[in-house]
Amino acid sequence: MKKSLLIFGFALAVISCNKDAGTASTGLKTAYVDTNKIVQDLEEFKELESQSNTKREVMAQELQSKAHQFDLDRASFAEEARAKGMQWAQLKQQELQKRGQELQISQEAMLKQLQDEFGPKNDSLISKIKKFVADYGKKKGYDYIYGTGDVVSIMYAKEGFDITDKITKELNDKFKGGAKKEEAPKTEEKKEEKK
Repeated sequence: MKKSLLIFGFALAVISCNKDAGTASTGLKTAYVDTNKIVQDLEEFKELESQSNTKREVMAQELQSKAHQFDLDRASFAEEARAKGMQWAQLKQQELQKRGQELQISQEAMLKQLQDEFGPKNDSLISKIKKFVADYGKKKGYDYIYGTGDVVSIMYAKEGFDITDKITKELNDKFKGGAKKEEAPKTEEKKEEKK
């Protein structure tokens, strides 16, 4: 679902880059980008998805332990109710209902927290790619760069126009270069701390 939204957003972003369209003449330089492939191959998307999955797993483990204890308590409820009486059973039933609602609320809060944290990061990455594609198109002299994927913005394109691999490679090179620049100060700081 998230990937579909990312792809849809990215396709719309790529399409909107090209609003200053000229006339349809045979001298236009056009290309297309496979947005599905960019999402699938782009290291920055992979890293963001990995961070999201890691956080989701940690949160899910915490929720699962609470859910497991709740299930155990629910399973022993009938037997305990027979032994402890109707009044205890009514109070326990209310407690179990309240805990069940709290678990559901916790799960919804977890999903909202993940969306609040990673939604803007996904949107930012899509905007970054949109800007990169627009700059790439200007630099390379393209008249149009179309987006394909789950949301198709073109119906036909010759293979020679597909620049997806070039865009992905340059974005990955740029990402790797940025990551190395961020790591360099940390190494220098460690050297200074040792002195």
